[in-house]
Amino acid sequence: MKQFITEVIGEEFVEEMDITPESSFTKDLEMDSIEIVSFSEKIKAHFGEQIDFTGWLSSMDLDQLINLNLGMIISYIEECQS
Repeated sequence: MKQFITEVIGEEFVEEMDITPESSFTKDLEMDSIEIVSFSEKIKAHFGEQIDFTGWLSSMDLDQLINLNLGMIISYIEECQS
């Protein structure tokens, strides 16, 4: 995941961050919507078409999107692969 984040927001930003499963995409990683879409495309390309990241995100309300963290994405991917 860290590699995908690095590709989206840049190595210089990632080096200054402590990325953990609790890292929020909006507050900690400061990703905007275009960067989150780019990240989701990388997830889909790596893990396969069964990962409907965009569909999963569209099922969330605004508070859930604002509080989206890396651990939630890892759990979603694990659910899709089981």
